[in-house]
Amino acid sequence: MIAFLEGMVASKGQGGACIDVGGVGYALGMSQSSVASLPPVGERARVLCRMAVNDSGVFLYGFASEEERSLFDELVQISGIGPKTALAALSCYTPSELASAVAAQDVKAISKIPGIGKKSASRIVLELKDKFPQLEGAFDPASTPQPDSPTFDAVREALKSMGFTPDEIDFALKDADAALDESATLQHALKRMA
Repeated sequence: MIAFLEGMVASKGQGGACIDVGGVGYALGMSQSSVASLPPVGERARVLCRMAVNDSGVFLYGFASEEERSLFDELVQISGIGPKTALAALSCYTPSELASAVAAQDVKAISKIPGIGKKSASRIVLELKDKFPQLEGAFDPASTPQPDSPTFDAVREALKSMGFTPDEIDFALKDADAALDESATLQHALKRMA
């Protein structure tokens, strides 16, 4: 499985982007917000991925954040919701906005997603309402304060140098024991990112 791609942005459009990794162009289906977050064509980018295999072929989907990828994973497990519909949902709403709509059981708001009718919106609410409390911290990293200490600062810098975004770093450090040393804290963070 391909977890992420790192390379040059070869092209980007409304439905996705192409990332040149060592002379090989990988076409990725992406939400509009993820495409918008990419750097200009010709610059380097790191994109999180999910691979899907079906009768039509092998497809790659790209994400700007771990939160978006997690929500995509949840959506495609729902009967009748495929990758294209999941990307449409992520183009309409941020992960935290969609989590709020599900928590409020706002079927009308979810029905605004292209390709989602009232019946599918009700199914999304039904299947995700119990999952969002466990995932809530993943969709709102700012809600969990991170301790400020030399250890956490050093681990943040290490993760930043590896190409992780601030939101991914906050997610990775969530629930880390402040008593751990740098090495153990980094291991904790990398396990969460995996």
